[in-house]
Amino acid sequence: MQFTSDNAAAVHPALWRAMHAADAADSPYDNDALSRELDGAFSRLFGRECAALWVATGTAANCLALAALVPPHGGVVCHREAHIEMDEAGAPGFYLHGAKLMLAEGDSARLTPASIAAVIDPIRDDVHQVQPHAVSITQASEYGCVYRPAELAAIGAFVRARGLGLHIDGARFANAVAFLGCAPAEACAGADVLSFGFVKNGGMGAEAIVFFDPEMARVIRYRRKRAGHLQSKGRFLAAQILAMLEGDLWLDNARAANAAAQAIAAAAPGRLLHPVEANEIFLATSPAERAALRAGGFEFYDWGKDAARLVTAWDTNPDHAAALARAIARL
Repeated sequence: MQFTSDNAAAVHPALWRAMHAADAADSPYDNDALSRELDGAFSRLFGRECAALWVATGTAANCLALAALVPPHGGVVCHREAHIEMDEAGAPGFYLHGAKLMLAEGDSARLTPASIAAVIDPIRDDVHQVQPHAVSITQASEYGCVYRPAELAAIGAFVRARGLGLHIDGARFANAVAFLGCAPAEACAGADVLSFGFVKNGGMGAEAIVFFDPEMARVIRYRRKRAGHLQSKGRFLAAQILAMLEGDLWLDNARAANAAAQAIAAAAPGRLLHPVEANEIFLATSPAERAALRAGGFEFYDWGKDAARLVTAWDTNPDHAAALARAIARL
């Protein structure tokens, strides 16, 4: 019974069907009919003109998005536990040619205007110090916590007042939207660019970089090629993304994952280290308790020596989630 990662989940059958349907001769790279549909599909989803590029990985999506906002001599403010800091092996510095990550604090891996200000206010406005050019937040955060629209509005207003860009790492953006029950645009309000995740939500190998200023995408098309992410048969990436957007499959999948997480969290209110708002559960557990859960057939990751991380997915078996809830309650 697997609760290690939503990356381990199966590919949704609708995506296999879409990729099979795309298996016909068409123009290469991103000039095929499906890739040309992406701008319109995301523009309709967000209710404003967008430009969207596919890439194969979330790391590439985040770093290419930031490359549109930050020069090599600049800096990006992010949470000290953000994925771009902890889990991308220095890729932001590689893609941004040396730009610096400026680490901020915040509960449940979320930032606020005050925590951003605490990082950038002490920086002198001179050539001897790296100047901030953008802020990157994660929706939902690394601890599965969701920014509310009002919180996003406050960050967006602060960022604009300081002349900075705003990037949102949306590896689990679908889970955030499903939790909020709002329009997608409200869950990324104020962003200049969104890394819209699909792989964790039933995709096979496609993520989208959504630019809310279409002109920003122009130079990133060149950077995507230079980075080795312009796939020659890009129609298969576009097919996955369009299949997820069709009929709001992306939201249905996220709702299923969130529901499974809630079923597990309900069994352990006293153990929760962070609010469960998406599809991740962080539980206070001893090594012996984790061993007992594993002996019961449950797979998950340790989170330090006194906690466990449990992740549900679109295809989490409800019986497995219920069994895990019962096992946690018995600890």
